[in-house]
Amino acid sequence: MPQSQAQWKVRQIRNHIQAASGHQPPALVLKNGMYLNSYLKQWIKANIWISGDRIVYIGDKLPAERQPEIIDCEDRFIVPGYIEPHAHPFQLYNPHSFGKYVSQFGTTTLICDNLFLLFQSDKKKALTLIRELNELPLQYFWWSRFDLQTEVANEHEYLSLDFMKKWMEHEYVIQGGELTGWPKLLSDDDLMLSWMVEMKRKGKRIEGHFPGASANTLNKMKLFGADCDHEAMTGDDVLERLKLGYTVSLRHSSIRPDLPQLLNGIREKEIRHYDHFFFTTDGATPHFYKDGMMDSMIKMAIEHDVPAIEAYHIASFNPARYYRMEDVTGAVATGRLANLNILESPDNPTPVAVLSKGKWLKKNGLPAEGFGDFNWNKSGYGKMKIEWSLSYDDLQFSMPLGLKMKNDVIMEPYSITIDNSFDELGSHHDESFLALIDKKGKWRINTMLKGFASALGGLASSYSTTGDIILIGKNKHDMITAFNRMKELGGGIVLAEKGEVLHEIPLEICGGASAEEFGAVVQKEERFKQLLKDRGYHFGDAVYSLFFLSSTHLPYIRITPIGIYDVLKKIILFPSIMR
Repeated sequence: MPQSQAQWKVRQIRNHIQAASGHQPPALVLKNGMYLNSYLKQWIKANIWISGDRIVYIGDKLPAERQPEIIDCEDRFIVPGYIEPHAHPFQLYNPHSFGKYVSQFGTTTLICDNLFLLFQSDKKKALTLIRELNELPLQYFWWSRFDLQTEVANEHEYLSLDFMKKWMEHEYVIQGGELTGWPKLLSDDDLMLSWMVEMKRKGKRIEGHFPGASANTLNKMKLFGADCDHEAMTGDDVLERLKLGYTVSLRHSSIRPDLPQLLNGIREKEIRHYDHFFFTTDGATPHFYKDGMMDSMIKMAIEHDVPAIEAYHIASFNPARYYRMEDVTGAVATGRLANLNILESPDNPTPVAVLSKGKWLKKNGLPAEGFGDFNWNKSGYGKMKIEWSLSYDDLQFSMPLGLKMKNDVIMEPYSITIDNSFDELGSHHDESFLALIDKKGKWRINTMLKGFASALGGLASSYSTTGDIILIGKNKHDMITAFNRMKELGGGIVLAEKGEVLHEIPLEICGGASAEEFGAVVQKEERFKQLLKDRGYHFGDAVYSLFFLSSTHLPYIRITPIGIYDVLKKIILFPSIMR
């Protein structure tokens, strides 16, 4: 079974009993609040006693002696802290800055992707990090990836048997997946299947990734062991997954803002039982969270006629039960962690106060000082070190086949017909130079990218699926200028134009995430998006366009560390070359 339970020691439990018995005061009492009782599905008026990080009593009584902190919650409503079951916590932001920000909107638990840690960290350091993060007031849990979402020459080094065993056994790892490499299961990948079987034996869940999958494929994936899928896009998709016994994660993200359509589809299909739903924002890019997180999804659900209690359960009680940690979190009940949101009204899920692990993170509508700092350098996640130089010899483009953007993230092959032998391309078309270069400087792959921009000088990015370097642009000199500035920063995304740096997003954490506060990252991302839009980028999310250039779980063609890769045929069309 997952070791997701808070490990209260004997002395702590005795203290909890003493507080509940009135022999010593609790630290905090929430008085006369209407709390959501998830087992009765009712609002009940009561006093809630909290000792340390735990709820020790709910009822009519108040402490008799040595008054603790008492907060009058008359005309207030108390619900469980919200749970994000599918977080990608290194999308320019980092787990600390992201958690600190979204806690202000009531999210107190994040269940996180470990892909960044696989590419950017040695194994011992990664295991230490996930323990250090849980010393913060939020709960951080993790997935165990079974594939790398791209093609590399040395996958066995990233997914070594020894590391996979240690990772899957870890108490804060509660899920396997997501299964972006599910076609490998159908192609007799018994190693991946053995990892899934091991996770199931440990009582941990398996998260799918099945966009557009047929009923036949979904049926097979259920037999392999998948428990949940977040790729439903219509009411029919939701219904098909429920019929097969899946839990359905209803997604609303920066590249797939599907929730209104899904809620309409659920209503049209007359689905009235909500116990097997939860919400996810699926690792949206920073700007998407300006107006909230799980709270905004709860509000959307209520506006689409989902009963309020059910909407709150979708964001809290349902995922807690699904991940078998309902005895610790996801409910306002005795013995649970004091992860609580205080609301003005059930119709407004954005809290005026937030408690997480018994600490105030928001109080009277304002941030509290309870979150604490996190030193990424001390944890071994410092700036990216690039110990090689980029030259014009690295920017030779002779490949006949390029990548054409169908939307933000889907790439099609196209035949290159323009003369790209010059150092600068014209602005009368939307084709740009594209290169992926090993972060250690060992190999490169050069081609063309159509549809990204029509007037972009140069872009350099260490933000990518693998952490390798992406170069895009019309002007080779600007591409080198952008690269050199990115190298100086120790990683980041840099735009250059006419020989000058136009904009930069420093990514001080291994070149893949910013160490700045969340709000600062939002501002830089929005400026980046606007500058690209002004230069011909006409899709929705340029950050995801960069990240998914190498991601082979998406059709049809990708630029990867081993070369230009045909996703459907699973073959290398043009291999990468040594520098």
